[in-house]
Amino acid sequence: MDQPSSEFKSKGGLARIAGAFRYSIEGFKTAWRHEHAFRQELMVAVPAAIIALLLPVSAFQKLALIAVLGLVLLVELINAAIEAVVDRVSLERHPLSKAAKDLGSAAVALAITMAAATWAVVLYNRFF
Repeated sequence: MDQPSSEFKSKGGLARIAGAFRYSIEGFKTAWRHEHAFRQELMVAVPAAIIALLLPVSAFQKLALIAVLGLVLLVELINAAIEAVVDRVSLERHPLSKAAKDLGSAAVALAITMAAATWAVVLYNRFF
């Protein structure tokens, strides 16, 4: 028995890869235009990534510093997607909608905490 499938789901091949790339670019554009938190985090992440590259630490530490910045952005994008789906389903106040949005926000807070802790440990070990 065949599973139901969205008419928008691509089948495969190079066209799928090109489509996925276009959808990703559109996602970044949407995040930049409509997600204030994403813009704020990106404005911190870009200069911080440049600083990480310039720090006198190992390549692995540079990778860790930049990766946790990417993690924050990644989790923020997922949080924005959750919020969009919840709002698409209904704009009414509902305990499950609140829970979904709160859990997404908690995930962002955890990613930011992990990033801050990583930066603190690397910088402390290097300079103190």
